[in-house]
Amino acid sequence: MKLLRAAVLFSLLYFTSFIADAAVAVHNLRQWRAPDHTRLVFDLSGPLEHRVFVLTDPDRVVIDLDDAELSSPLPELDSSGSLLAAVRTGKPEGGTLRIVLDLKAPAQPRTFVLGPAGQYGHRLVIDLLDSNAVEEESKAALQPESPPVREPKRAPARPAAPKAFVVAIDAGHGGEDPGALGRRYRTREKDVTLAIARELARLVNQKPGMRALLIRDGDYYVGLQNRFSKARAHRADLFISIHADAVPGRQASGSSVYALSEKGATDAMARQLAEKENAADLIGGVTLNDKDEVLAKVLLDLSHTKTIQDSLMFGGDLLSELRRVGPIHTTHVRQAGFAVLKAPDIPSVLIETAFISNPAEEKKLRSARFQRQMAQGIFQGIERYAVRNAGGSATAANRSPSRGTALAQGESASRGGSAVVSR
Repeated sequence: MKLLRAAVLFSLLYFTSFIADAAVAVHNLRQWRAPDHTRLVFDLSGPLEHRVFVLTDPDRVVIDLDDAELSSPLPELDSSGSLLAAVRTGKPEGGTLRIVLDLKAPAQPRTFVLGPAGQYGHRLVIDLLDSNAVEEESKAALQPESPPVREPKRAPARPAAPKAFVVAIDAGHGGEDPGALGRRYRTREKDVTLAIARELARLVNQKPGMRALLIRDGDYYVGLQNRFSKARAHRADLFISIHADAVPGRQASGSSVYALSEKGATDAMARQLAEKENAADLIGGVTLNDKDEVLAKVLLDLSHTKTIQDSLMFGGDLLSELRRVGPIHTTHVRQAGFAVLKAPDIPSVLIETAFISNPAEEKKLRSARFQRQMAQGIFQGIERYAVRNAGGSATAANRSPSRGTALAQGESASRGGSAVVSR
């Protein structure tokens, strides 16, 4: 018995020592390419400390991971169309895993570690920002305005062409965040939303006087705050976030439209959906520790009552058109605290096109025909709203004069009319 107890005690001490000294394992590497950066994501067995430094001649980014080791060789990455040329690893000193990113051009690295979220465990995220693009953007932002120049009097110029009515189209999820998954075909929500968003953008761009702004146009993740910030930067007149929801059970069906709520969700489903969508940043790979103070005030400022009223009006127009495409889950616009809808001066809605958790609706969502029909229904809702606000809307009155929206005089209110828009 004494020998047995000694053996058990030795095993426990050895096992405890092994666990305490065990290195964090780096399991895998994934790459996502966005227009302004390349993202690398390393899957980890636990949290770790890391250091980053940049080298030149040739351009490299070096990341040292403390007490870490590779569990298997990293997969080869496609370096076409990105800043990344190659990934190398080494062990410069005991316990330190070094990852070297060989670059095609100078880049500014941004790194952070994420805890478990959704289907993922601990992750190290590395964003490589194009240094040349960042420098040009900074110079443009700091460029002082030129003093006014007196010019000789000339004949009156022809009036400038009216500025386009900008529709910001946000394909939900993307990149690290696949969104909901279909039960029968494992259809990814992020793929369906992007297909519908692209078709909707095509329809908007075909309409004289309208212009589409795709918040994402590829398989990469855009943080929730950056989605509406991009819409505001491009002075969008409408913001539409496209999704395909999943709920327990297989019977839920039909389209739904949501707007922001100042006071709380209209029902339990709206609240649960908002909580799930607001958690997308944790899955998609966004650090929550660097919020801009001005933006934070925007996120907290829910006093833009008139914009919400216009959002509800726009949502009603969308529901009127979507019921022509297929069943409607609810006949009214629901409300909840969606972070992606918190632009204070842009009517914004979130559309659940169908329930991807319903096998019949998942099959429809995979169909190019249904995707076109859904995009057409959303587009006709946009036209209906634009015609309703012809001559200047209350939303336009709340904005600066240059942001005002009005349909040209003589515009037909018929669904087949030409929606020429001026500001």
